[in-house]
Amino acid sequence: MTRPSPSPRYYPTDLLLAVQRAERALIDPDSALTRLLRVHDLSSVGGLFAAAELTEALDLWFGGLSQYPWQPLIDSNDVDQLSPVGTIVLDDHRVANTLRGLLFAWAAGNHVLIRSRRDTFWQGLTTILRDYGFPLPEASVLDERAQSEHRTIHVPDLVPVSASGAAIWNEPDLYGDDLDDAGNLPIRLGVPVREDAASFLRTVASLDARASWTRALIRREYLAGTRLADAREADDAHGSGRLDAKLRYLIGQARRTPYYRDLPQIHGVAELAQLPILEKRQLDANTLPLNRNLYSDAPPSGEVLRSGATSGDPRYIVYSRGDWANMVREAIPLWSVLGLRKGDRVINTLFAGSLYGGSITSSCEFSQMAVECYTTTQACTVDDLLMLHHRFRANTVIGLPTLLMPLLRKAKAQDPALRIEKVLYGGTPMAESDKAWLREHLDTDVVASVLAANDGAQLGFQCPHMGGTLHHICDDYNLLEVVDDDGQPVPDGEVGHLLITSLQKFEAPLVRYRIGDIGRVFHRDCACGLSGRVMEYLGRSDGIIKFLGSTVRHRELHDALETFEVSQLQVEIDKRDGREALIARIESARTLDPDQIRAHLIAQFHQLRTLLGFGDSVFGLVVECHPEGALRRDAVSGKVKTVIDRRLG
Repeated sequence: MTRPSPSPRYYPTDLLLAVQRAERALIDPDSALTRLLRVHDLSSVGGLFAAAELTEALDLWFGGLSQYPWQPLIDSNDVDQLSPVGTIVLDDHRVANTLRGLLFAWAAGNHVLIRSRRDTFWQGLTTILRDYGFPLPEASVLDERAQSEHRTIHVPDLVPVSASGAAIWNEPDLYGDDLDDAGNLPIRLGVPVREDAASFLRTVASLDARASWTRALIRREYLAGTRLADAREADDAHGSGRLDAKLRYLIGQARRTPYYRDLPQIHGVAELAQLPILEKRQLDANTLPLNRNLYSDAPPSGEVLRSGATSGDPRYIVYSRGDWANMVREAIPLWSVLGLRKGDRVINTLFAGSLYGGSITSSCEFSQMAVECYTTTQACTVDDLLMLHHRFRANTVIGLPTLLMPLLRKAKAQDPALRIEKVLYGGTPMAESDKAWLREHLDTDVVASVLAANDGAQLGFQCPHMGGTLHHICDDYNLLEVVDDDGQPVPDGEVGHLLITSLQKFEAPLVRYRIGDIGRVFHRDCACGLSGRVMEYLGRSDGIIKFLGSTVRHRELHDALETFEVSQLQVEIDKRDGREALIARIESARTLDPDQIRAHLIAQFHQLRTLLGFGDSVFGLVVECHPEGALRRDAVSGKVKTVIDRRLG
């Protein structure tokens, strides 16, 4: 287990926020930063304040900015822990070199000592950067002749060459020669550079992220047997401020969009409730295809997905290249906690097509894991499944319960010897009777769920010890809140509406987005070793069924039918000639008697008994029994619409 975090810990994302402020300040000829560089005849080095380029460089350097201070190791499911080396010294021969060293040293959390005769400049610059209000490490200026016990980091020259062969900026080496600190000639690029100095400096960060000198700024420790989830949980116990830093960075990125331009820059999670809730109608009105108010002006990259539109018109979900990489990085350790292991052979039946993301996201994730994956999508047939099981020895199946259970039952009927070791599912809950059937008839050891939202990807996951609709929470990816109808936070354990703040999605950001689901959150010590917040998922908020003054949840009705091994339940409410009717359509592998089901529901729910007591002229209850797989699936998502309210039309 990881050791307690040093205090305080500095985060590279706070440095990036300061660099973004500096980059914007340089547009203003009267800003303090612009004046400082101009007075010292150093305006050309302002090109190093290139936030987008530095962000990509640091993401490469740390193996994932959003996972800092850990780097998950895919094949072992262990992590490396990254930490600063402490205090380092930079000799200020050339300002551009020293500034490169300062930015990377601060990104790693190091304190910096600058040996320089330009004490006024460096004191002014570090004061300006720190005054932007984000937590940054210390930096001090020493006399150029001062001795120090701390390690000196040599930042090599990167000298671009113009077509004439001359350097394209004219900052002299204060020591009067053309050698770097190690006595080597400057590094010259092989291709002449045609841009000005500022343009060239924007490309330097990516070179530095791959250079040997930056490796000396980080201490790396291998934590054998420690999963990313374990490291994060232990870290939270010591108040590292990790989620605060992620939230600060998200808000800084969100403010690049027209919709969030005036969002206040908060300092951490304790201030999250001060921000407005993003409702579905606002998201729909400010994203594609209607307009681009929730998007930044960053160059387009990445993937565009769409919602399944089971509860309304489809919306389109933009993931930049960095957003997509974050989703994949977070998902790989998650799959391992669910039970995937090196060498597993996975049949991926998740839905694909019409830009729906289930199949493409999981395929990207599995392609980076030490598993063999067969992505069939929903086109998987019984023959496909049996062939992959027998010829390729596939031991794991992943998909939606609405597809998986009919498929697996038919395959078992065709091949009584079929065994599937692991069944992983998402999209909708799986009935407890279906889980019992998998364990009894397929000898399935692992049955576990991934909970995700169309817009924000993964919300929670089940380890092999987590049953029902309980899920560990992915707060480092989607920060979860539970609020009442008025948007006020509810105490732990109480049921409310779920809000997500997507901490690692920066294009079309989601800040306190009401996803349309209900649930409750409470503390749990799990047998898997994780101890912390868990969520009980209670279904869609539109799954609350109201009729003639009575209320019942879809989940409650479904749970009441477990004794009949019901896999799917669809409830339709209609009103005709002043009479309300509730139609319960059920799917089951068993042959069921509708009258018996109807009597059972009446016995279980006093609301139904009361209403039926007024006679058929006021309220009607109809039960339809269908074979498994008979109810209509959404063409995009593959889900069964759980509640249809005809009264709303």
